[in-house]
Amino acid sequence: MASTRRGQRTPAALTRPTSVDPTEVSVLSTATGARLDLVGGATAHTAVTGVALRAQDIVAGDLFAALPGARTHGARFAADAVERGATAVLTDPAGRSELARTLPPDTACAVLVHPDPRSVLGGVSARVYGNPSQRLKLIGITGTSGKTTTSYMVEAALLAAGHSVGLIGTVETRVDGVAQPSSLTTPEAPTLQALLAAMVERGVDTVVMEVSSHALSLGRVDGAHFAIGGFTNLSQDHLDFHPTMREYFEAKARLFAAGAATRAVRSVVCVDDDWGRRMAEIARAGSSVAPVTVSTTEVPATWHAGSSTPHADGSQDAAITGPGRAATTLTVPLPGRYNIANATLALAIAVTAGLTVTQAATAIASVSVPGRLERVDRGQRFLAIVDYAHKPGALEAVLTTLRGQATGRIGVVVGAGGDRDHGKRSIMGAVAARGADLVIITDDNPRTEEPATIRAAMLAGIDEVPYDERPAGAEHREIGDRQAAIEAAVAWARDGDIVLVAGKGHESGQEIDGVKHPFDDRVVLAEALDDVLAPHPGDRQSGNDR
Repeated sequence: MASTRRGQRTPAALTRPTSVDPTEVSVLSTATGARLDLVGGATAHTAVTGVALRAQDIVAGDLFAALPGARTHGARFAADAVERGATAVLTDPAGRSELARTLPPDTACAVLVHPDPRSVLGGVSARVYGNPSQRLKLIGITGTSGKTTTSYMVEAALLAAGHSVGLIGTVETRVDGVAQPSSLTTPEAPTLQALLAAMVERGVDTVVMEVSSHALSLGRVDGAHFAIGGFTNLSQDHLDFHPTMREYFEAKARLFAAGAATRAVRSVVCVDDDWGRRMAEIARAGSSVAPVTVSTTEVPATWHAGSSTPHADGSQDAAITGPGRAATTLTVPLPGRYNIANATLALAIAVTAGLTVTQAATAIASVSVPGRLERVDRGQRFLAIVDYAHKPGALEAVLTTLRGQATGRIGVVVGAGGDRDHGKRSIMGAVAARGADLVIITDDNPRTEEPATIRAAMLAGIDEVPYDERPAGAEHREIGDRQAAIEAAVAWARDGDIVLVAGKGHESGQEIDGVKHPFDDRVVLAEALDDVLAPHPGDRQSGNDR
């Protein structure tokens, strides 16, 4: 009989199914090879009906994953977890020793001891929640840039074809149409498996999920069965976590490589860059099903995007040819050749999932992606855009796109995140200097770093760019306060110019010294535009008539 959670208060940060069939700890021990220690009145039949990584998220019947951390061991919080209702603990030998010292003498819980508990956490979580990814079609999309845009396009196509769809990604998680904020591109394994189980319970038949390199490396998607894996591209990012680009690539390749537990059954790969062509070879090796490939260049592929026609509203039409098909016109609602690549990849994934070209193309034409080349229009006579570009390749692509449609100057407000890849900061400064007439270096999410240090690295990158490689008359400024930086860019703009606020996109907060403060580039930009456009006492004309 199912163990029901109705009436219990589930922690707000988690989305769980309302009903879970209990799993005995002896079953989990056998499945993982973990040693089973029984403490107090616990038995081999002790039941588990959920999994949590944080003690404060524990619901009665949960298994608490007490993992070793960079600063402290999770086993230190096990007593709290048990007090909250945890019936079992998964930990390593060091954690087991900690439990022997810290658990109260009257504790009753089962302890699963494994030499590398994180490596089995995904499988344990999937088992506890009934292997939900095997009861729906799971589509994973990885790559450096374009994951979010491609995911939204695939989701739209599936919804238009009548599917019940879940979306898990950077911007938000949607469970059967209900949205909630998302703090990680890919949630930790217990959260992910609980979320997938909740989706199954609510009738979702297909889930589209962004899959980060961190998730693949740290086992967050272990236990997930991917029906389709999609690859966008690879450029420098996360080298604070992955020592080299090769290791970054190899992390992404776990979604496609033979022998990997997370290998997708079908693969759809964009082969526009060398990394994509290598990924297609990896996906082809050891598989009876050839990968579907996508190209917007001269590289031969299953799906090919030819020339495109831009429109005044920023949309564009591209001629797309697929396997054995005549060319079809795909309307892409966003500018830029890279968005042609994203849309073609989304089209190929949708068709691989069983949709018709017409179903997918019609839906893609009307997609709106939060914080991705999102316009902020308050009646001004210049273009104001917010974009999530926070990597050198993404920033260069956006600036190149905007330069192609600009009739005036381009100003960019940009920073770089703290506690992240230091190497990309100077590169981003150089990219901005080459692509914009005005560069304002500001703070992004400094996190625990000194903001001025981050800005200095970006300014150093600007200084390395020869003047003959910059737009004529280009200038740069340093304004640490992000709101003031946005206001300065708006004040600088004239009719026909473009102001790009880059780096944070959809984010609604700014993390400074470990504290997250409310901050939304779109809101701040709108307020700055309103202030410039509003008539002031004594003015004969508004800012819109400058």
